[in-house]
Amino acid sequence: MREVYLDNSATTRVCDTALSETMEVMRENYGNPSSGHLKGVQAENTLDLCRKTVAKFINCDSKEIYFTSGGTQSNNIAILGSAAARRHLGNKIITTSIEHSSVLRAMEKLEKQGFKVVYLKPDKYGAISLSKLASEIDKSTILISLMFVNNEIGSFIDISKIKKIIQIKNSPAILHTDAVQAFGKVPVNVKAQGIDMLSMSAHKIHGPKGVGALYVSKGLRIEPILFGGGQESGLIPGTEPMPAIAGFRGAVIELMKNKNSQTRIGEINKYCRRLLAKNNSVRINSPQNAISNILNISVKRIKSETMMNFLSSHGIYVSNGSACSKGKRSHVLTAIGLPDEWIDSSIRISFSRFNTKEDIDYFIKYLNEGINKLIKF
Repeated sequence: MREVYLDNSATTRVCDTALSETMEVMRENYGNPSSGHLKGVQAENTLDLCRKTVAKFINCDSKEIYFTSGGTQSNNIAILGSAAARRHLGNKIITTSIEHSSVLRAMEKLEKQGFKVVYLKPDKYGAISLSKLASEIDKSTILISLMFVNNEIGSFIDISKIKKIIQIKNSPAILHTDAVQAFGKVPVNVKAQGIDMLSMSAHKIHGPKGVGALYVSKGLRIEPILFGGGQESGLIPGTEPMPAIAGFRGAVIELMKNKNSQTRIGEINKYCRRLLAKNNSVRINSPQNAISNILNISVKRIKSETMMNFLSSHGIYVSNGSACSKGKRSHVLTAIGLPDEWIDSSIRISFSRFNTKEDIDYFIKYLNEGINKLIKF
């Protein structure tokens, strides 16, 4: 049976360069970077090289990159650590109602600690109003955390305009962005875009699971929320997972070699949209200007899980919303005002550079077959 993988926003297939870099470290360069002997020094040199590769990709200094276990840990450290360090400056934090659960749960914890958290609501296209954001920023605002690209519908925010708004409002706020779905897919330049902290994850860009990174602008103080050894400047204690970090570097190297991949993904997205538009039972939930990697749809009168299982039986893999919110009604689709019947029938299609138009033809064939077999009149 043919397999068509269209769940790349949940995770991706590890690319060849990431795999080879991982294997080399596991078999040959397996020392602990904290060890003082030659094998440890070799590992430390590899760690420095990995840090420089990731830093170059987002235009920052390698000393501003801290390796984490992934996007969730990066978000938690950025939000909880910066809030603790900046509490003397104010207690107001601004985020949105459509953030990833790792951000929303961290915000809930801060609210219990006495912080005032403002949740900006999106419009029906998933867009966040910069004028509403500006109206909420004041001199007591210490942190703004906004998702660069939404993980369910692909809407994105013009992150480059926010720092100027903060400056105009004469606020001490710093800017954090969850860029897990943006990194490697849209241009990220932390210096030019005025980003103070940025979260990344390797397994969304054809790297291994269990590793990510947090960019923290030089001079910005974050209180540690984890404790142990002095690894990653004391911010993320514990022996660095060198095979995974090397795989992360390998995935970034392949991104640099495949600079035209987003153009191809964009063409596949448009092709898929054209075919979906021919079926009156399908509603496209992602806005027209969404990132090309994500396409969220609903199929009238067919539950998400039912359609997902039908497609899976034919070797087609999609998701019924975010993989991080299993079993729960999408808070993102709820926030943009979608009726429950459309939310309950939504599926997320997410593309990678390995997908082809033939994959889309195969998907559409069985989606239509599923509609004909499963739809309830």
